[in-house]
Amino acid sequence: MPIPVTVVPIDTPGLGDRTYVAHDGAVALVVDPQRDIDRVLAAADEAGVRITHVFETHIHNDYVTGGLALAEAVGAAYLVNVDDPVAFERTPVRDGDVVAVGDTMRVRVVHTPGHTHTHLSFALSAGDEPVAVFTGGSLLHGSTGRPDLLGPDHTDALVHAQWHSAQRLADELPDDTSVFPTHGFGSFCSATQSDATASTIGDEKRTNPALTKDEADYVDGLLAGLEEFPAYYAEMGPANTAGPRAADLSDPELADPAELRRRIDAGEWVVDLRTRSAFAAGHLSGSVNFGLDGQFVTYLGWILPYDATITLLGETPEQVAEAQREMVRIGMDPAAMATGTPEDWADGAPLGSFPVTDFAGLAAEIREDPAGERVVLDVRRPAEYDAGHIAGAVNVPVHAVLAHLESIPQQRLWIHCAGGYRAGVVASVLAARGHDVVAIDDSYDESAAEAGLTLV
Repeated sequence: MPIPVTVVPIDTPGLGDRTYVAHDGAVALVVDPQRDIDRVLAAADEAGVRITHVFETHIHNDYVTGGLALAEAVGAAYLVNVDDPVAFERTPVRDGDVVAVGDTMRVRVVHTPGHTHTHLSFALSAGDEPVAVFTGGSLLHGSTGRPDLLGPDHTDALVHAQWHSAQRLADELPDDTSVFPTHGFGSFCSATQSDATASTIGDEKRTNPALTKDEADYVDGLLAGLEEFPAYYAEMGPANTAGPRAADLSDPELADPAELRRRIDAGEWVVDLRTRSAFAAGHLSGSVNFGLDGQFVTYLGWILPYDATITLLGETPEQVAEAQREMVRIGMDPAAMATGTPEDWADGAPLGSFPVTDFAGLAAEIREDPAGERVVLDVRRPAEYDAGHIAGAVNVPVHAVLAHLESIPQQRLWIHCAGGYRAGVVASVLAARGHDVVAIDDSYDESAAEAGLTLV
C-alpha cells in the first residue's frame, strides 16, 4: 500500500505563484516559500508537522524568497543548487542527489535549466513510488517558465534548454506523477498563462507545447509570444542571492493630514488602496490609486521606482496590512500609513476627482463632437494594442507612463485598458500631475465594438 503524502499549496495570487508544503503526517518539506513565512508556519502547525527541509528551485526573479528565513526559523536544512553563487550558508545539492525527508519521503534533484541556468526540479517519492514533482519555473501547467529574464545574451540557450528539461521530466517520471509548479497562475515568469490548477505528467504530455511540439516549433512559438515583464524583476535576483531576511510586517508609522500633504508636496508616493471607482469619486489630491482589487503589487512594483518612499492609505488597518504583505514579497516596505476616509486625510482641503465612463460613453462623446480636443490613451501592452485598438488611439503602456510624462498630450485624456484596472491607475497618476482625465471602466473585448467605436 502506498505511503500517504499530502501536498498543501499556498497561493500568492497577487504574484501568480505557489509555495508547497509536502508532509507525511510527521515531517514536512517546503518548496519555494514566499518572504511572508508566517503562512507556511501556520500551514505546518495546522497539519501538526515539523518542517525539516526547505527546497529552492531557482534564484527567483519575481519575488523575494523566504527560504533562508524559514530554514533558520525552524532549524531546517536549506537546499539550493551548488552552482548558485549565493552569499549565505546552505545545503548544496546537484543533479542526481537523493534527499531523505523523514522515514518515508525521498526527493530526487533534477537539473532542469531553461528558466535559469541552474534551475532544479524536485521529484518526490513516497517510499519507492514517485508521487509528485515540484517544477518551479520549468514545466508549468500547459506552459513553461519564460527563458528571457536573465537578458538577451542568455535567451537562446535557455529556451532550447527549457524544451529539453520538459522532455526529461516527461521521460523520467510516470504519467500519474502530479506536477506542482511555482509559476503559472498569473506570474509574468510564465511564458503563457493557463487556467489549470492541477495536472500530471500524463496531462502535460497531451497538452503542453514543450511536449507536443518539436524543439524548433516550440522555440519559435514561445519566443514569438514573450512580452515585457515587470521592472522590479531586476532587483529580485541580487536580493535572493544575498540571502534576504524575514519580512517585517509591523505597522508603518502613522501619518496625519499635515504629514500626508508634506509627503505629497515632497514628491513622495501616497497610494490609495481603495477601488478605482471610489478613488475617482473623491480622493486626497495628489495621491495615486493602486487598488487592492487588482494586480496591486505587480503594477505598483512595475510602475513606481523600486526605491520609492510609499505611504499607504486604506479604509481599514486590515487593508493596509494586506498591501504591506504584498509589498514585502517583492522587497518594498511602506514608510507610513493612514486609515479612514479621503475627508479624514484631506482635513478640510478640497478633494480631487475625475469622471468615469464606459466605451459607450466614449462613442457618444465622439459622435457629439467629432473634431473635439481629446486623446484616447490606450494603456494596454503593445501586443494587446497591435492585436486591435480604437482608431486614432495613442498607446502608452501602463508601465511606461512615468517615462513618457513629458510627451503625453495636454488635451482631455480618455484612458482605457482591457478591463479598467490599469486605466484607473494611469488616470490617477496623470490626474495627480494636472491632466484632465476620464477613466474608462469597461471591458474592451466585450464592449468597444458593440459601442460603435471604430476598431483597427
